[in-house]
Amino acid sequence: MAKKKAEEITENVNVNENINIENLQEKPTEHTATAETIEEQTIAKKLLSLHNIQQICSKIDQIRVIRGELPNEVRDLEDAHEGMLTRIAKYKEDVEELQQKITNQDLKIKESLALIKRYEEQQNNVRNNREYDSLTKEIEFQKLEIQVSEKHKTRFAAEITAKAEEIAQFETKLEEIADILQQKKSELDDIIADTEKEESELLEKYDSLKKNVDQRLLVAFERIRKGARNGLAIVQIDREACGGCFSMIPPQRQLDIRLHKKIIVCEACGRIFIDKQLVENQDIEA
Repeated sequence: MAKKKAEEITENVNVNENINIENLQEKPTEHTATAETIEEQTIAKKLLSLHNIQQICSKIDQIRVIRGELPNEVRDLEDAHEGMLTRIAKYKEDVEELQQKITNQDLKIKESLALIKRYEEQQNNVRNNREYDSLTKEIEFQKLEIQVSEKHKTRFAAEITAKAEEIAQFETKLEEIADILQQKKSELDDIIADTEKEESELLEKYDSLKKNVDQRLLVAFERIRKGARNGLAIVQIDREACGGCFSMIPPQRQLDIRLHKKIIVCEACGRIFIDKQLVENQDIEA
């Protein structure tokens, strides 16, 4: 429910897109006993209403930013965790293959030793030197085969040691990632629980406040907010410049803003101006 309402705040407003909000000027009103209507509100009240809505919207934006970053962090950590598990599994498979290669070399050595024993026994029964020399060469060859197998075993054993050390490092890293992941997941769960309640309350305030805002002005406000990079549709003057795009404002236009007799927007970015003193006076009264 809160998410659906939140989308309403930032949705693209297609109604009356060409509204000239600067035509919303101060109109003289007659004092009557009836309650003040939205149309009868002063420009100052309309601006303050928009300012208050902007404060609510900015808080909602901030919540979304916080919520938007943590899920990404959690996903990245989950990917890293899964990647580390895959790497460890691959290294363990490599170790098993190396161990099998060592076993195969042991079998070769065993076979060579058996052949050497057989050839030595045959040498005792040879009839001439040529047969004896031939068997001697076979024995020497098998001894060379054993040396080669031993070298392979040494190399495979070294690779296993190196792989085992890397696996140990990966497992340590895996534990670190798992701890951080658990922490981030816990933070995300807490933030979601906290922000959902806060966002729901803010959206209720937004719904309440927007009822007291001129519809044309609200439509323009939402359109400006959607187009603004920082989500600010109404800004104050900061050092004689627009508080949104920092474009310089002519002195006469600054005076008009302070008089708040009509809605004035930035000629550069289109944001609505509100006098700083007007906001400060509201804060004091509050």
